[in-house]
Amino acid sequence: MINTLVRPANLNDYPQVSDLMFFETHLHRHLDWRSPLEWLGAPFYWALEEGKRINAALACPSEIAGIAWIRLFVYAGGWSAENAWNILWSTAKYEIARAGGATVAAIAMRPWFQNLLAANGFVNRQQIVMLEWQYQPWAAREAEGIRPMTEADLPQVEMTDQASFDPLWQNPLETLQRAFSQALFATVAEAEQRIVGYQITTGGGQRAHLARLAVHPSVRGRGAGKALLSDLFKVLTHNGISRLTVNTQSDNVTSLNLYQKMGFVRTGEQYPVYTFDVPASI
Repeated sequence: MINTLVRPANLNDYPQVSDLMFFETHLHRHLDWRSPLEWLGAPFYWALEEGKRINAALACPSEIAGIAWIRLFVYAGGWSAENAWNILWSTAKYEIARAGGATVAAIAMRPWFQNLLAANGFVNRQQIVMLEWQYQPWAAREAEGIRPMTEADLPQVEMTDQASFDPLWQNPLETLQRAFSQALFATVAEAEQRIVGYQITTGGGQRAHLARLAVHPSVRGRGAGKALLSDLFKVLTHNGISRLTVNTQSDNVTSLNLYQKMGFVRTGEQYPVYTFDVPASI
């Protein structure tokens, strides 16, 4: 009989975890600025091993204290989702509780993973709503107070980000540095000699994705978000990019209203956000 072992995943597991991600059809992968493979060796990353073979992996490393996104869940075909999940998740809950507890979250894009989370006590907190903008001549307007983002701006950008979002959706400085390095276009909005908003857009070809847009609560309603989008539309048009996608939370009424006023329309796609609160162990 082959012994089953759950252990922390490490950098030496790269080939086996990579193979699982490439060959197995049952894969949940978080939309992230880094690959799940880049998280190997971080806390809250486990491998389910039989003999010398890894047959499943679960990763929910934390960037923000008290928040742990499920960045990877994958298992080999010889296992059921329930069996692989139950073994890994029991270890995850125990270790997260020992470390002080956290809200564990996932954007579940596939029905099998949605069903698995719901069956294990995860709560459907909200939906991620997808929208798309297509080229409109009127949208490419001049916007005041907008300039290209620089690396030196990132500490201020982080402060704006933290003020703009709940902890579940905040990006720390290291993540913003990664996002900036991968950006197609990144700009900031300035007012009163400080950064009050920013946007980071990725993509290529004739398509782009608005990965992040934030406006400091102290200046909302004064046009910073509209200015960031107007400037972005101008840059996209100049570079021959005619389509721009974005997603936001279904309960973020301010963002939804802004996007729709600026010409975005819902695509009909939406994905549930599930959360599970793991209390600290006593």
